[in-house]
Amino acid sequence: VIPPPVIHIESYSDDSITFSLKMSTNIKVSGYVVNIYWTFDSHRQEKRTLVIEGEKSIQKVANLTAHTPYEISAWAKTELGDSPLSFVHVVTSGTRPVSPSLKAKAINQTAVECSWTGPRNVIYGIFYATSFLELYRSPHNSTTSAHNATVLVQRDEQYLFLV
Repeated sequence: VIPPPVIHIESYSDDSITFSLKMSTNIKVSGYVVNIYWTFDSHRQEKRTLVIEGEKSIQKVANLTAHTPYEISAWAKTELGDSPLSFVHVVTSGTRPVSPSLKAKAINQTAVECSWTGPRNVIYGIFYATSFLELYRSPHNSTTSAHNATVLVQRDEQYLFLV
């Protein structure tokens, strides 16, 4: 039986998490697959996937959001097959940024100008869809460090926007 890997949180800050991965077995490990999950504004679950080569590993994941719960899951790729998943939860330190105040205005039938307020020197995600279900499951999206963006949409549709 292949055991799940051990995920140990080494440290965390307001914008990063450092963790180690190891196996408590003599089975040869060729690498790990790690998923980091977080929920964006309770509408959209985000995921970042890391493919890590080697038996032991310390990883630092940066560009995270302060005071946000993250779930890290991992499995090992071994000579006998893939291991079961293991999970760990951690909340980054600091104060979570205030949600931006969004304004969306149609420029014409296929373009919407989105503008918002919020802190400088951060990356904003713009999510949009024609229904709440689509906004949650598979929205259109883009990122920017600016405080405005022009989004191209299909004509004759109503859209929901989230920044």
